[in-house]
Amino acid sequence: MSLKPLTIYYAGPGPNPPKVGIILEELSIPYEIKMMGYGDLKQKPFTDLNPNGRAPGKLSSLFITRHVLTSFHTVLQDPNTGYKIWETGAIIEYLIDQYDTDQKLSYASGLQKYELKQWLFFQAFNLFHAEKLPSAQKRYVDEIHRVVGVLDGVLGQSEDGWLVGNKVTYADLAFVTWHTALAGIFSPPEFKDQWDITKYAHYKKWVEKMLDRPAVKKVLEEQQRLVAESS
Repeated sequence: MSLKPLTIYYAGPGPNPPKVGIILEELSIPYEIKMMGYGDLKQKPFTDLNPNGRAPGKLSSLFITRHVLTSFHTVLQDPNTGYKIWETGAIIEYLIDQYDTDQKLSYASGLQKYELKQWLFFQAFNLFHAEKLPSAQKRYVDEIHRVVGVLDGVLGQSEDGWLVGNKVTYADLAFVTWHTALAGIFSPPEFKDQWDITKYAHYKKWVEKMLDRPAVKKVLEEQQRLVAESS
């Protein structure tokens, strides 16, 4: 039986909706994107999908003075099961449990199963800072280098260059849009000289492998189109 298309709801550009799109593309799950107006997020029918009224999300400035990156939570509606799920990490876990039955992007049991969750949570909770104070900005830039350093070290010890096991998984792919946001994060003059990916050789090779994947290319190109249309 063919699947009905799943729906991703969001209200503008941000790093979270594409993470879901990448997993859907990798698993060949049909889906559609529905853009919402910001005024729709706090009223029905959207609040029936997400009582938090933030997903795809309310605008929240994150940290850089001239660069406002917006944080969007995501909502997924699955007509095949009747489920409505919000929060990107929960959506990814749902898609893996429901649709990755042959473990293309996951492992079914053992330590590797929980290592995947470990990295997904690490990615979700080591991202953005809401303050715009100079001290907070510096701490955040330092945190980016710390996180990339952690990833580079782990990848350097991996025989196959992936976070868990010998294949790309949802744990790896969850970091793609975080990485693509770095160009904007380091674009202000006071930060542009503070990012050099060549210092992290294993991390660099890892993200290049993921950015070369057809599913990732397709989703990121679609994201660029949506951003252009909304600007």
